[in-house]
Amino acid sequence: MAKSANSVGALLMMASMACFTLNDTLIKLTDGAVPLAQLLVIRGMLSSVLILILARWLGALHFRIGRADWGLIALRSVAEIGAAYFFITALLNMPLANVTAVLQVLPLTVAVGAALFFREPLGWRRMSAILLGFLGMLLIVRPGAEGFSLWSVYALAAVGCVTVRDLATRRLGPDVPSMTVTLVASLAVTAAAGLGATATEWVPVTPRLAALIGGASVFIIGGYFFSVRVMRVGEISFIAPFRYTGLVWALVLGFVVFGDWPSPLTLVGAGIVVATGLFTLYRERRVSQR
Repeated sequence: MAKSANSVGALLMMASMACFTLNDTLIKLTDGAVPLAQLLVIRGMLSSVLILILARWLGALHFRIGRADWGLIALRSVAEIGAAYFFITALLNMPLANVTAVLQVLPLTVAVGAALFFREPLGWRRMSAILLGFLGMLLIVRPGAEGFSLWSVYALAAVGCVTVRDLATRRLGPDVPSMTVTLVASLAVTAAAGLGATATEWVPVTPRLAALIGGASVFIIGGYFFSVRVMRVGEISFIAPFRYTGLVWALVLGFVVFGDWPSPLTLVGAGIVVATGLFTLYRERRVSQR
């Protein structure tokens, strides 16, 4: 029974990663034809409506939340705003696989953040893996090399924002509905983008652009839906490593759709990051079992 639940959970995680990567692909296909603030407002409005419908259908929406949790949700939402801005800006200016590869360092940054701020134990094995993972990240962004640019800094800033978001999420009480948190974050990003949009000139949205943004909204909701279902099926320690299939999707879609293929150094760096991330997840599982 457990094996069956784990298999379903793994499939759900892979589906979630596929949806998120397809969302990124469609956003990248807009190629900057729509100002970022306008794009986030349109996608945010569509996403918020779809999240609300999904949450009500799942019966997973209520706002009876304590003050401390509301503070964490506010912090998480601010981090989500920063992540959306930095990630999409980097995405529009970098190859899909490269920006996705940078994001694979997240399990390592979250582990370091949890050790620094929450006093969670971090043994020498995991610390060594994290340091090696950061070296792999340097191979991806290559500071000082010709391929390094401002957009690499934006991708790293997105990692920082998502790390804060995930750390805040870890401190939320177990009775706080995931869909409520997701809806609040979506509304926060939409509101912030709306403020930014007042300072930019809106452009007409062609049928092609409308289809791309609409499709991105559907896929990002699919990603959220599958990620929520993952939390209810199988063992998270077994399922979590399948998040790295997002990098495989990014490699395939980046090559098929955009004709991009990372350099050998980038692939080596991504491989190191994934390997160290998997080892970190394995060690966390061993420690929790003890």
